[in-house]
Amino acid sequence: MEEKRSYVGIDISQDRLDLAVHGRHEVRSFANTATGIKHIVRFVMNLGPVLVVMEATGGYEISLAAALGDAGIPAAIVNPRQARNYARSTGKLAKTDAIDARILAAFAAAVRPEPRTLADVQTLELREILARRSELSEMITAEKNRLHHARGLVRDHIVAHLAWLTKSLAEMESELGRFIKESPLWREEDNLLKSVPGIGFVTASTLIASLPELGKLDRRQIAALVGVAPFNRDSGKMRGRRSCWGGRAHVRTALYMPAVVATRFNPVIKRLYQRLLAAGKLKKVAITACMRKLLTIVNAMIKHHTTWHYVPEQAVIS
Repeated sequence: MEEKRSYVGIDISQDRLDLAVHGRHEVRSFANTATGIKHIVRFVMNLGPVLVVMEATGGYEISLAAALGDAGIPAAIVNPRQARNYARSTGKLAKTDAIDARILAAFAAAVRPEPRTLADVQTLELREILARRSELSEMITAEKNRLHHARGLVRDHIVAHLAWLTKSLAEMESELGRFIKESPLWREEDNLLKSVPGIGFVTASTLIASLPELGKLDRRQIAALVGVAPFNRDSGKMRGRRSCWGGRAHVRTALYMPAVVATRFNPVIKRLYQRLLAAGKLKKVAITACMRKLLTIVNAMIKHHTTWHYVPEQAVIS
């Protein structure tokens, strides 16, 4: 018999957190501060078995998610569109913070979204370093593009800025490497991932920071989570073209270039890519399939704690 569980919805804004428990009319409000989050964690833990649902809010949910993760409280962060569509389906069109909290609690009870592993404070800091490294890299590219058309004082200013950006990028990469080496788990995963032809330092770091489910899900689940699994579009006699959508765009971005490199230097991926092209598949479709294959391989490697090893005509991990 399934254990009785409380379902909690939390509406998040910059300054406030509104909490509702399914089946209760009362909505509690807490400040979106360290103290307010501590009060929420204590309140939720007193409810016993619980599932907490909150919306992705572009960053305001991060501290709360980390605190819930550290406390071992099952939680799911859902797309705001899912919750809003659920509200419309039940005829609730009004929108306030309190109503949204109740809707999220009802959504949790009705849909029961799968709780995901929430990042702890250390993982969040790793993600911030990785994001800052990406920002610096983009700024360097932009400044180099401007340099082609700059003259005089503006050119000198861009050159000086490029020097500063390059130094900052090196510092971020050094800090990223240090962070990963200080964690035995991350260090092991980093070594396993980088043993695969096509996967380098940045891709390995992105997978460690942004895909904690790696090795914990099966190949279909991990592909759907990242957004490289094709979904059917059929209705009646109509058979639509299968396509990939949703998932974690930043992880797909990190996998794209490794997959391209792997089509040349990774024997397993290269053979798959050539077979798909020979079958008449578009290059974009073939690359996406290679991304999924690469993800499947590293998922199995992390699950079984094994490094990459290739035997002609057969890829194995040992």
